[in-house]
Amino acid sequence: MKNYRFERLGRMQRQYHRNNQWRLSQGGLFIPHLYDEAKADGLSWWADVGFILNGRRVIVWWQHPRFVYSDRFQDLSWDIAGEGPKDDWLTDGATANYKKVGKSRKKIVGFTSRRPSEEQQQFYDKLSDIQERLAVDGIDHEVQPSWHRERLTWATGVGLVVPLEVRTERELAVVASLAKQLILGQTSLQAEFPDYRYTKADWLREKGLRISD
Repeated sequence: MKNYRFERLGRMQRQYHRNNQWRLSQGGLFIPHLYDEAKADGLSWWADVGFILNGRRVIVWWQHPRFVYSDRFQDLSWDIAGEGPKDDWLTDGATANYKKVGKSRKKIVGFTSRRPSEEQQQFYDKLSDIQERLAVDGIDHEVQPSWHRERLTWATGVGLVVPLEVRTERELAVVASLAKQLILGQTSLQAEFPDYRYTKADWLREKGLRISD
């Protein structure tokens, strides 16, 4: 049975690719970030890469499991800290910034937020202390390799969480190749990373490398 929505998105993706240039490397990849200053033995956290498949763009949003693991600290720290003061300082009491557009007219071009209250600042300090403690001690949490695909109007998006290191464009090409194979059904994460789990033990083992970064 045809899925007309997916067919329509496919046509839109091809049309977008025809009408908009995409600067590609010699290896045929869209590389939006520089890797000139990456350490050869440094830890990797996330990266983006794109390529063309069947006349359509694919954009890959890659994350290392350690990044997903560390992201859990933030959610957990809010749970531990509890509910903070009801002080919406980002919007309440903000000062409008104006720009002249004529001799007698002006328009709002932005806002300047007021400083948080002392009570709110104390809560943020507490939250920061909790996050630092969790980062030092680690948490009982596991991250497995995963991937998902979503159809956008301009490309196919692939969210990919796998334990690769991406410090050079050559290593980034490995991420793109894996994403392509997953889309085409030529491999699976279980086949590539059998029974892999990123755990507290991995986080603590990498402590020295994180400090050196």
